[in-house]
Amino acid sequence: MTTKGRSDLLREQLDIIYGTYNKREYIHPDPLEFLDNYPDPGEREIAAVIAASLAYGRVDQILKHVGRVFEIMNNSVHAFPLESYPLNAYLTQNKNEDIAYDFKDFKYRFTKGEHFICLLFGIKDILIHFGSLKNFFLNAVSKEDETILPAMARFTQKITSGKNTGNLIADPEKGSACKRNNLFLRWMVRKDDVDPGGWGEISPSMLIVPLDTHMHHVGRILGFTRRKQADMKTALEVTKGFKEICPEDPVKYDFCLTRFGIRPDMDFHNLKTIIDDLVKTQVA
Repeated sequence: MTTKGRSDLLREQLDIIYGTYNKREYIHPDPLEFLDNYPDPGEREIAAVIAASLAYGRVDQILKHVGRVFEIMNNSVHAFPLESYPLNAYLTQNKNEDIAYDFKDFKYRFTKGEHFICLLFGIKDILIHFGSLKNFFLNAVSKEDETILPAMARFTQKITSGKNTGNLIADPEKGSACKRNNLFLRWMVRKDDVDPGGWGEISPSMLIVPLDTHMHHVGRILGFTRRKQADMKTALEVTKGFKEICPEDPVKYDFCLTRFGIRPDMDFHNLKTIIDDLVKTQVA
């Protein structure tokens, strides 16, 4: 079987998984579900970067702490008016000392109040100087860029400049896979039954797979990478593998493949069996 034939067969089989599981009914439990509360893209991007930054650890605890953040921001007595842009208003109309007061006691695993406050200050700086996070990214993306990585690096530098955000925003220049950064970008750039989109000016073809343990394992099984370390180099190799199958949207299968092992009714061993069968079919 030719390489093209194997790619076509693999895409066909992955599209079956995508068609089966890339549905709204499979979103819970996932911090992505909070984005439904923000239909305006200008609000959604703020919610997305906050939710993605806290997307580490046990999913029940992620949902609990992300929910608490939005509860504080949406019910703040400081920001006004709140009719159209509650998150934007909270950040841009509040004084820094008010924001710091609201989150001084916030704590989630390795994240302390000071780290989260610095993240909010970084988001606020971008909103004030660029109007939106999307505007910043559009300015940061170059026509010569093959992936979103250079713009992501500029975003990291801008949002963390002079601030201690702890582990909330990973730095791609340090080699990190930047799983949560790429998750945030997947949510905002892609638009389908699951990912809400809002940044249609950026092509999904530039996205990088949000590499976690499951996607790393999937990439190794499919032969996209042999690397054992889940870093940015591996994320780019796995992305390249998916790009050979779906060049216009290499992150298309991320959600449906990562449902296995997250939802209690979808066991990762079942996905492994499916993928093993795909690989055997390719070889045959």
